[in-house]
Amino acid sequence: MLVYLVLTAISLIIAYQIRSNESAPYIREGQYCNVYRGISRANMKNSVSLLFLFVILTGVSAFRLNVGNDYSKYVEFMHRTYSNAFVPTEAGFNYLTKIVYHLSGFENYVAVFAIFAALTVFFFLAGIFAQSKDFFLSFAMFMLLGYYFQSLNTVRNYLALGIAFYSIRYCIKRDWPRFVLLMLVGSLFHKSLLVVLILYPLAQMKWKRWMHGVLALLCISCLFLKDFYLAVAVKLYPSYEGTEYLSGGTSKMGIARCVAVLLLAFFVLGKDVVKDRRMSFYFYANYGALMLYVFCSFLPTISRIAYYFSVTQILYVPALLVQLLNDKENTRYRAGRLFKVMTIAGCIMYFAVFMLKAGEDGVRILPYETFLFHELPATLSERGFG
Repeated sequence: MLVYLVLTAISLIIAYQIRSNESAPYIREGQYCNVYRGISRANMKNSVSLLFLFVILTGVSAFRLNVGNDYSKYVEFMHRTYSNAFVPTEAGFNYLTKIVYHLSGFENYVAVFAIFAALTVFFFLAGIFAQSKDFFLSFAMFMLLGYYFQSLNTVRNYLALGIAFYSIRYCIKRDWPRFVLLMLVGSLFHKSLLVVLILYPLAQMKWKRWMHGVLALLCISCLFLKDFYLAVAVKLYPSYEGTEYLSGGTSKMGIARCVAVLLLAFFVLGKDVVKDRRMSFYFYANYGALMLYVFCSFLPTISRIAYYFSVTQILYVPALLVQLLNDKENTRYRAGRLFKVMTIAGCIMYFAVFMLKAGEDGVRILPYETFLFHELPATLSERGFG
């Protein structure tokens, strides 16, 4: 646990130095002429700090060995795909494994995990820096709410989540070619990303009253057509058939967080909660996550689908608080400072509880071990199937 605590402390100190709203090094003169005016000290500081964050976050993830509930399972999948045996993983994961193993000359699963770590950290850091109104608070939520540490566990799913998070900017701007391309490429590593092609455009729409009525009917239908929807889900994800995932389940903490964020949005924005395009997207994303948590708990691993919506909280909450803190009215400014303190305190409490449970089955990111000093226990192929 000491490794994680030190990593979190150092990364938060570095993140505090970053300002994501610095001006660009180019200025526009005329319609087609951009003049380079040199990189400012602040931009250089941002670049160096981001590089340090990328290196230390990727390093801790890449150097791990048998850390994560599914680490050995992935090593087994890599061995089987390299042997041209059947595996339930997607083509991108399989071909990446074969390429790395071929170039390495041996079954270098550590390198495959390192590549996944680097890509996941890159997409999250780039997404936060490009989209957040308060880089430090967004990054603190990313670390303290466990997004980074969970990426040590479900590596394919969190790479997909990082790609989805990064793509939010394109969806809001309605840059559909880039958005769709990112989703299709990302789905080669985790096919659940394909649902984002539906979820994010829905959150980006301007919802009318009749649309809310249709949504209400769909939610009610989940109470009576559970078996039908579950059968469809198993058809789409046949690997879930006969597993413990079919028992369903939801996240009470996820519900509480969505409710708290939506209440904060109404407090800050009031009737204008969906007036701005970006803020409207964040609002409907959290509203959608709440609906999934409440009415679709019978579906396998519904929390992982809801994550594609709820991950917007690390952008939405800072944006709401910045709006309060920029308000000239003294009462709203003080409320903004109070909510910011409460947000950080709540994240720290969540982090403490998460770390206490980090060694349990289903997470198992403790104890932290590295390939520098440890060896991987024998996998199923090495032990034999008998």
